[in-house]
Amino acid sequence: MNLIWFRNDLRLHDNEVLYQACRNSGNLIPLYVFDPIQHGKTSFGFPKTGEYRLNFLFESLQNLHENLHQKGSGLVLGYGDTVKVIMHYVEKYGVEHVYFHEEAANEETELEDKLVEKLEEAGVKVHSFWGSTLYHADDLPFEFEKIPEVFTAFRKKVEKYSKVRELFPQPETIPSLPETSIRNDKLDIDYSFFEVSPKKPDNKAVLSFNGGEDEALKRLNDYFWEGDHLKVYKQTRNGLLGADYSSKFSAWLANGCISPRKIYHEVRRYESERKSNSSTYWMIFELIWRDYFRFIHLKHGDRFFYEAGIKGESVDWSRNKNMLKAWIEGETGIPFVDANMVELRETGFMSNRGRQNVASFFAKNLNLDWRMGAEYFESVLLDYDVCSNWGNWAYVSGVGNDPRDRYFNIVVQAERYDPNAEYIRYWLPQLNNISTKGIHTPLKENRTIDYPEPIIDLERSYDEIKKRYS
Repeated sequence: MNLIWFRNDLRLHDNEVLYQACRNSGNLIPLYVFDPIQHGKTSFGFPKTGEYRLNFLFESLQNLHENLHQKGSGLVLGYGDTVKVIMHYVEKYGVEHVYFHEEAANEETELEDKLVEKLEEAGVKVHSFWGSTLYHADDLPFEFEKIPEVFTAFRKKVEKYSKVRELFPQPETIPSLPETSIRNDKLDIDYSFFEVSPKKPDNKAVLSFNGGEDEALKRLNDYFWEGDHLKVYKQTRNGLLGADYSSKFSAWLANGCISPRKIYHEVRRYESERKSNSSTYWMIFELIWRDYFRFIHLKHGDRFFYEAGIKGESVDWSRNKNMLKAWIEGETGIPFVDANMVELRETGFMSNRGRQNVASFFAKNLNLDWRMGAEYFESVLLDYDVCSNWGNWAYVSGVGNDPRDRYFNIVVQAERYDPNAEYIRYWLPQLNNISTKGIHTPLKENRTIDYPEPIIDLERSYDEIKKRYS
């Protein structure tokens, strides 16, 4: 008897855990566990898995169940402490082999260690694999403790000395579940376990994000082949409005509905059949960034979650609740920040350009404890990925892997990436009648509009930033 512990690898394609488990004889239990660790509260009181991400997760699990069912199996759901749930199935069905993919962040790796200890005590054979990155952990040209602190040095080394592995094939059939009592045609989710209810993003969202491997592969085909958007990805990736200015693969990658290697090999096929240019390279470049944050988490462990970050920077952060609330609700009085935060609140998504700006504003202009912002993103983002989220927040806040202590000029960024203020007006319709010239200080043009006064003097805050970090 064999058991697969599904985690952030909710797919059949390029899944080494599934591939290896299917090569072993005997029945197979594909198990996913809802653990309070992932569905409780963050340290600052946000739901760890918010309504948009929960909905996307449910859809992804349902699709995984359907795809397993088509091959003669199905997904089993567990609720509670992961180790106890897995040990329950081990003892009940006499499981001899347990398979799972390893993760990178410390909370997840600590859970793995506890599980492995219990399984080995019970005489169960453990098979763990690395499968969340473009480059395999064993193929890096350096040991984890020697991973460069600067991304460019990491990228150049892996591009020169490492090779992306081939995909694991999907199994033609999957061994059946051990008994009918845990077989279901439809996945039954116990909604009473969760503190929040799943919610679909507002229909104003840039894309209808539907969870699951089938949707991930459809998006890949639509973006690369049907829409032929890959050829201009580098030029359009900083756009703010519309479905196709960037790939939007992040939510499916975060849940493992699509493999980064699948995207890589599809890029290579696109290059051979259509076009190879800076845009096709840049798609791979972004996947390497994703790898970097995973591997740097393995190097530094829980230091990524410290107030001082991996740099050990001593900053006198504020925890002003009123400023935090204004930022969350998109009521800072800074239109470009507010538009992005309203989009996030109503859809669970925000562009990469937006994320950098609102995070910089939060940590640098407001001097708020960056971990509060990171935790809010953890709760709300439907594409939340622990390594990318915390790595990027630390980077922007000056306590991570950025060799330069930079900050964003919000108005300059808005004028560059939203020159006609179309994005601002889309998410802040109360500013529809404000001129583009006056859009960043709308109350100077019209005192009667329903829009808040700025919570800070933006220009003065830049002077304070320079003094603070001088």
